Amino acid sequence: METTTRPRRAASGLAALVTLAVFCAADAVARSYPFGPRTRSVNDLGNQYLPYHAHLWDLLHGRADGGLLMNWQSGFGASFLPDFATYLSSPFALLVGVFPRDEIDLAVYVITALKTASAAAAMSWLLLTLRPGPRWAAVLLGVSYALCGWSLADASYNLMWLDGLIALPVLCLVGEWLLAGRRRVVGVLVVALAWTANFYTGYMATLGAALVLAVRLILIAPPRRETLAALGRAALTTALGIGLAAPLVTVVYFGSEHSSPTHFSGFVPSDAEDVLARLMPTTYGFGSPSLYVGTTALLLALALPLHRAVPARVRWAWSGLIVVMFASMQWEPTQLAWHGFTTPQGSGYREAFVLCAFLVLAAWYGLSYGVPDGRALGVAAGALALMGAGASGSHLVRPFVLPIMAVVGVGAVVGLRALYRAGGRGTEDASAAGEPADPADHPRPSVLRTRLRLTRPLPAGFAVALLLALQLGEVTGTSAVTSRLRLAHFDNYAPWGARQEAQAEAVESADGWPAYRTDPGREQTVGNDPMMVGGQGAQYYSSHTSDVLYRTLTALGDGWTSGGRSLQSLDNAVTDTVFSVGARVHFPPDPHQDWFPQDGTGETVTRQVVPPLVTVRPAGPQPGFGTSPFRNQELLLGTRVYTVPHVTVRNRTLTAQCPADSEAYLYAPRFAGTASLTGSALTGRFRADARKKIAAMARLGQVPPTGRVHITLTPNKPGRLPTQGSLGCLDTKKLRTATDHLRTTGATKVTVSDTTIRATLPPASRGIAVIATPRIAGWRCAVGDAPAVPATQFHGLLATPLNPTSTTVTCTFHPPGLRLGLTLGAAALTGTLALTIWTATRGRTRPRTTPRKQPTPTTP
Repeated sequence: METTTRPRRAASGLAALVTLAVFCAADAVARSYPFGPRTRSVNDLGNQYLPYHAHLWDLLHGRADGGLLMNWQSGFGASFLPDFATYLSSPFALLVGVFPRDEIDLAVYVITALKTASAAAAMSWLLLTLRPGPRWAAVLLGVSYALCGWSLADASYNLMWLDGLIALPVLCLVGEWLLAGRRRVVGVLVVALAWTANFYTGYMATLGAALVLAVRLILIAPPRRETLAALGRAALTTALGIGLAAPLVTVVYFGSEHSSPTHFSGFVPSDAEDVLARLMPTTYGFGSPSLYVGTTALLLALALPLHRAVPARVRWAWSGLIVVMFASMQWEPTQLAWHGFTTPQGSGYREAFVLCAFLVLAAWYGLSYGVPDGRALGVAAGALALMGAGASGSHLVRPFVLPIMAVVGVGAVVGLRALYRAGGRGTEDASAAGEPADPADHPRPSVLRTRLRLTRPLPAGFAVALLLALQLGEVTGTSAVTSRLRLAHFDNYAPWGARQEAQAEAVESADGWPAYRTDPGREQTVGNDPMMVGGQGAQYYSSHTSDVLYRTLTALGDGWTSGGRSLQSLDNAVTDTVFSVGARVHFPPDPHQDWFPQDGTGETVTRQVVPPLVTVRPAGPQPGFGTSPFRNQELLLGTRVYTVPHVTVRNRTLTAQCPADSEAYLYAPRFAGTASLTGSALTGRFRADARKKIAAMARLGQVPPTGRVHITLTPNKPGRLPTQGSLGCLDTKKLRTATDHLRTTGATKVTVSDTTIRATLPPASRGIAVIATPRIAGWRCAVGDAPAVPATQFHGLLATPLNPTSTTVTCTFHPPGLRLGLTLGAAALTGTLALTIWTATRGRTRPRTTPRKQPTPTTP
């Protein structure tokens, strides 16, 4: 095995190093972090993934509020295990713990680079396992795969998807083991790791590996009994592997089942010209499939059907797989199947890396039999030219794309043709009728030689150098262009700096959890500020944002973005009372953003006396929420505190009459711009659009003694002006009275752990205990020594009926699906142990035989 493993190890290591070099060089060219001033924290990378990795850092260092099962910092208390399984379960994520907390951006960058390099190494290893061939080509194609368009355009800022990029070639290796009937237990563990690291792309990688296995069986064409045996081994390995990952997979499934609805449209196939454009270097488009794999790899894949040195069955099997895969991406039912039968939000072609892998495999199979001759290469070059012409009308093809494509294409043709003339032409293989009959088809010492028997080393060396230089140059350019264009397309966020340092210090100075919550501020820096800078607020952005939290906060006047999955902080005295927010940080708008100009205000921390996390409310019927957020807030508070006056809106000025010295709040969910109350220094800021975001209620300041309200509205984009019911005037004296009552009757002591809230109530408390956290699925409560029962809810909050003879309440959270997942995991572990024992026993009882000598292919 040493003679077979050493070349693969060398090629894989070199592919990883080259990928790292190109990955970093492209960011240096783009002047992107950490090699330049441009941030790389675009869209969800800044809003979600960086904060989640920061929260993981806090967990690893014992600084987080909550634990693996419950996150007390976000969404007033959110289930964390589904988020962990979706964003942080990759083994690479643990590397954040070795970086300083204020270098979280660098930690995530290093993890992204290492994942990409690992994908290159895995693909290079797979290629040399499938067929013997030149190691330089395995390096080139490994880099092509790792730095494909999908990796550069989509996964580089969705770094958990990169685990699927690694998983696909590794799962294909598992398929090779299963064909040979070897390493069954290791195969189970690999499947489990792939699904644990990121179940979403792990699922796609499993489907892709299954298709590769099907092609291998078609080519090998073993007897029916052996075919069924191989399929049985594959099914068992996959089932056991997924079963071992079930404790995470099931909580993700149930977390998605209980998540908030989205506000995105269904799948719409991309235009043909856009699809063709995304095969070219230096193109970028968010909604189209990212299929770029490098011009050389694409030429080799296009040449495969006419490559006469390759057996016909091999040519048409791999080419047919590409056609089938491409068709499945453009038809909605199969497109949904690739995404787990759920319409993806945002980028609709998240399985594109599978097609990129198939293109690379086709290129390898062609080159491993020899460089295509002039006929095949000419047809491939013509097809490439036609594709360029067909894509020329796409808006994705910017002026520099076609010239770059022409130069790289001509260079690739010249390099391949020179390699062919240097002796790299195809030869008749020993298995000219098809693939070898050996099911494993692993390269052995006697056959581990290149099919390219180069008779002119110096010209061949120049040709190889040209191909590698072209590949590395176009990948660097494509990555740099993608980084620049993506930055212009998405919202982006500054790396950790002075603003985040000041926020974190302000939160830490005011933190009093669990006696009260500290909100990091209405003027958010990213969508998950509480995880990034500390505190315990309403802000929460996740694929698993619960429906109950979304509906409750929306009914109370909160705002959201990302189709309802990113909930914002709500700077409101009533909701701060209800949710026990005793301290609130105030910052000016983030200077990195251009949503609102700086207003000259500084950072402050305000405090207010609030009830404890657990309060007592009267039992009885609970009317549902209505359309007015002011009345809905009163339902949660338990008393009337708002006046909702008649308003008049003329010439972008809202006027109304309110009680003197009350506090004005404006609710304008579809308004985009600013609002200011005459005589007040506060500015209400509203971000909204027609579909993906609504604005939160804003505090405008104190009503003058006359009671006459004049609010100036300044739109910054099209939207709806406020209408009747949009203004609420808060009686602060009534609010203080209600607060004092809730404090007097509320818990005298509250303790909070990862999954448990314990409260001691005043003697003879009657009614229901209400805990200031959303009643998400999984909560059970016990009063006194009574057994725990499923919790009830009070207008969306966690609640349980009281027993006047008991003064303690204990509520415990169990993530939905975890028990089921543990049961399935235990069954899979039992099956894996049984498989291990059976394999070991079978190995000891198998009679020793003389190893069969492998035939050496003849070369004419």
